[in-house]
Amino acid sequence: MNLPTTYTTNLAATARIDIRETVLDMPSQTVFTKDNVSVHINALLYIEITNPHDAVYRISNLPNAIEKLTQTTLRSLVGEMELDKTLSSREQINTRLQVILDEAADDWGAKVKRVEIQDLEVPTEIQAAMEKQMRAERDKRAAILEAEGMRKSAILKAEGEKASAVLVAEGNRTARILEADGEKEALNKLKETLGAEFSQYLLAVRYLETMNHIGTQTEGDKTIFMPMDATATLGAIGGIQELFKGKS
Repeated sequence: MNLPTTYTTNLAATARIDIRETVLDMPSQTVFTKDNVSVHINALLYIEITNPHDAVYRISNLPNAIEKLTQTTLRSLVGEMELDKTLSSREQINTRLQVILDEAADDWGAKVKRVEIQDLEVPTEIQAAMEKQMRAERDKRAAILEAEGMRKSAILKAEGEKASAVLVAEGNRTARILEADGEKEALNKLKETLGAEFSQYLLAVRYLETMNHIGTQTEGDKTIFMPMDATATLGAIGGIQELFKGKS
């Protein structure tokens, strides 16, 4: 790796150095993460000579010095992180590496303007295990989402059935109230019409309902019980009929 620098063979001559921003491609190296996984990593450095005198006389080989410092710093930074953190922290590694290198390069008459991690590769078996883990995580999330959807659907269905049952109950209650109010009004009118005979009318109606129930017994049951005062009750019904004719 050569910094674009031209040195004359005559020591008395003046060295000429290109002070434009230059890209240094660091060779790939193997480093180990905190959880002891080996990864292959390399970086690009963008540097600029700020003091040609220091770049020539304070360091014998500036590109080589920056390369070695980059390698040791990368080993140190990656060694502090587990694999998952390393893979997700490229920007953090770039920033920390740039700060450390720039601080050192300043004494050598150079400035490290930025650093880019170019490649970060893990062994094939680790990649396969990571992909398997990612698939398992996706399947787990899908199962959770499906279960959550079914739970919400069941809740909505139960709430709908509850609301429907409440509406039906309210409807039945309202119908019974209206029916009772109607019956009450009808009885009041009958009471006004029949006067003293109203109680006898109610007794006759209940009697007829009871007889109707007896008449609906099973076909094999031929026994019918009649009350002793059935004739009097039927006569009362006939009297009420005549009463209604008289009031119409």
